[in-house]
Formats: sequence, structure tokens, C-alpha cells
Amino acid sequence: MSESILQVKDISLSFKGVKAISALSFEVRRGEICALIGPNGAGKSSLLNILNGVYRADGGEVIFEHQHYRRIDPLSAARRGIGRTFQNNALFRKMSVLDNILTGLSRHGRAGFLAQALSLPGARREADEFARRAEGILQFLELQPYRETLVGSLAYGLQKRVELGRALIAAPALLLLDEPMAGMNAEEKQDMARFIRDINRELKITVVLIEHDIGVVMGLSDHVVVLDYGRKVGDGTPAEVQANPEVIAAYLGTVH
Repeated sequence: MSESILQVKDISLSFKGVKAISALSFEVRRGEICALIGPNGAGKSSLLNILNGVYRADGGEVIFEHQHYRRIDPLSAARRGIGRTFQNNALFRKMSVLDNILTGLSRHGRAGFLAQALSLPGARREADEFARRAEGILQFLELQPYRETLVGSLAYGLQKRVELGRALIAAPALLLLDEPMAGMNAEEKQDMARFIRDINRELKITVVLIEHDIGVVMGLSDHVVVLDYGRKVGDGTPAEVQANPEVIAAYLGTVH
């Protein structure tokens, strides 16, 4: 078994006294694809928001790459190697595909404004490196034909791919995907599943994703964690989770 890259320990979160997550614990092994599933309102997106610093947990801690933290901000999370996409595309619709992908490095630049304005050697080297990375992402995600296309004119499935590219360009160790296939047709889902699998296997990036299509989850994931009303009701392989009576109850709405 590979080592753990992420451990969630007794994480709790409330909004105005309403529990969104209750004493949640699980771990993700390096190199796996872990799916978070559960009914709407189960706390899945809230958990991702804690992991990359958008929300601050009420209690518990997160261990990422052997570093413990109770509080983290999105900039620190990105620099530590946590990438993220969101349910709704947060893309710049009037910018090109290439420029949108390059924005994924905005938190990683070291050259200051003056160095960039004066085109100093360090700034030029950094710009060249960023351009090289962007071209690699365009090729990996089969986006070269659209590199100069304005994102707002692209089909929805392609926009989701651009958002994926923006998260990938910083070469994260852990990639958090919040419903990457929401709103897609069957063909677009197949394409996205293929890219996620390639990201995991070829780029060696550990993936944690939220997905509602159980067929996709069971075919793509190594590990599944099931949430219901903020608590964990299942944790194991896809086969183990499918056979878990509590998971079945959560999805079918039967009495716990």
C-alpha cells in the first residue's frame, strides 16, 4: 500500500449552528483516485473548501504531505501543492484558452512587477517556463486547436477542460475536483473521465473528486468515501461501498 498523502481527522463545520460536517475522518493514499459521494447537502463541497482554505473548520485537523494544519488560506494551499476546480466555471470568458490556463500560475510567480516591466533575466526565464508549462497542458488536454479562442465561445465541456488545465499547470500533488462532469452529456463525461484517469496515471497526481454519476464513480475510482448529512457512512473500495447497507439507505432514502 502506498503512503497517505492526505488525512482528514475529526473535521467539523457548522453554519449558524447547523452542522455541515460532523467529526469526519478518512485518509487518501498517494496515487489514488478518491471519490466523495452522497446526496445534495451532504457536506462534500464544504469539505473541499476546508482542504484548500476557502472555509475554516470548527474543529479537527488536516494532514497533507505530513504537515499538520488547522487553518490554511487558498494561497498557502496552492503553494503547498493543492489544486482545485469548482462546481461553476470560474473562467475569464473574454480571455483566450491559453491566457486562462496561465492564470493558474498567478499565485506561483516569483518575479516582481518591476522585474517584469523591465524584462529582467529572471522575469524572462520565469515567463519562458510558464509558457512551456502552458503548451504542455494544452497538448495533454487536447486543447491546442483552441489556444487563442475566447473561452466564452467554447462548448461547456471544453470550458470544463480549460478549468482543469488551469488547475494542472501548477503541477499539484493533490487535485480537488468539484463535480467536474456536472452538466455534461455522455460523450463529454467519457472524455473527462479519460483525462482524469490520465492525470492520475501519467502525471502521478492524486485526485479527490465529487461526482453524482455513480456509474462514473465506480468505473473511475480506487476509493470511495460516502457522506450523508455531514457524517461518513461509507469508506472503502467501490465494491465495498456498493454493498454497504448504510450507503444504500442514504441513496434510497430508507430509514437509518
